[in-house]
Amino acid sequence: MTRRAVLTGLGVVAPTGGDTEEYWTATLAGRSAIGPITHFDASAYPARLAGEVRDFDAGGAVEQRILAQTDRWTHFALVAASRALAAAGLPDAGDEGFSIGVTTSASSGGNLFGQREIQALWSKGPAFVGPYQSIAWFYAASTGQLSIANQLRGPCGVICTEGAGGLDALGHARRAIRRGTRAVLTGGTEAPIGPYALTCQIPAGTLFTGADPERAYRPFTRDAAGHVPGEGGAMMVVEEWASARDRGVPVLAEIAGYATAFAGPSDDRADAGGWAASAPALAAAIGGALADAGLSPSDIDAVVADAVGVRAADRAEVEALRIALGERAARAPVTAPKAGVGRLYSGGAALDVVTAALAIRDGALPPTPSVIPADVDEDIDLVTGEPRRLPLSNVLVIARGFGGFASALVLRRPPDAG
Repeated sequence: MTRRAVLTGLGVVAPTGGDTEEYWTATLAGRSAIGPITHFDASAYPARLAGEVRDFDAGGAVEQRILAQTDRWTHFALVAASRALAAAGLPDAGDEGFSIGVTTSASSGGNLFGQREIQALWSKGPAFVGPYQSIAWFYAASTGQLSIANQLRGPCGVICTEGAGGLDALGHARRAIRRGTRAVLTGGTEAPIGPYALTCQIPAGTLFTGADPERAYRPFTRDAAGHVPGEGGAMMVVEEWASARDRGVPVLAEIAGYATAFAGPSDDRADAGGWAASAPALAAAIGGALADAGLSPSDIDAVVADAVGVRAADRAEVEALRIALGERAARAPVTAPKAGVGRLYSGGAALDVVTAALAIRDGALPPTPSVIPADVDEDIDLVTGEPRRLPLSNVLVIARGFGGFASALVLRRPPDAG
């Protein structure tokens, strides 16, 4: 019998909440944390809004020496992981650490740490570059630090598929569970709000360049004009179902289906991320995830969208839903809570999975912030204004990454739920 992978612990660090339940309360209320960038003076940049994690203090969960050796995105991961492990009730690893792995998604890496060190190099010389630059920026930094901090010595890895990475990390974790690993700590975080990071994002042409936070990130609307960057993310404990059952811990959701596809990079300079041409690959991923879960389109109760916030990208996503779900695409409720926190890149899909799991738990699909029904310009049932109360058994989460990555994951109501 195939081993089943379930979620038993969630940990969140997000612009709208300092922990998982605070984030969920704000998300259900449709609150937005989009505002002017405060981490640095962004007045000279065309994009000046973001979803920032304010008043973040990792000192209570992370040793001072580790804080000094690592970047903010790793600090987010360490704090979110400590919350996920505590929520799952996993005991100290000890000898069991060999049966617990770590997989994270990564995108821009430790860019803030790297910027500081590069500025020291340019202004003062190589003698002033710290010894931790080589490990703090590295894409696997968070995976390594999580493994060391929690003595998790099972299968470990890092997935670098940008915005699709959170789903791909969960797919990797489920594969490890099926091959005999007892549990995997997985998810993704991002800290892309700094001069260097913002400079790297601007050429893609998908960032909102206006000044009004209420108009900044409005996916699937006729005046959609881009997204804003966001920071934070989520970590989760994925566990073998029988192990969770034997431990007597609550199961939040089952990873019922997962698939990924690759569209390839775009030759169109106006579509550097490949969003406009992503429909076939995304449809293939959705269809693969449904087949993997043994479901038909009519079984999908709701969709948590990728929602780039660019007209061509949003249209391609809707087209992918039409191809994969047929008539169900126009009737299944769709939501994009990331419009209230920003596009978190490697942390975004992981946070969307947390949103889907909590929606299943509470029977409530959160609204898309800053959007009203009259603004919606696509043939989808976009949830706006208030949360949609309805029983949820199967929720589809979809995500795309810059350069042609496309992934889909189906979360199912827990096996032992009534």
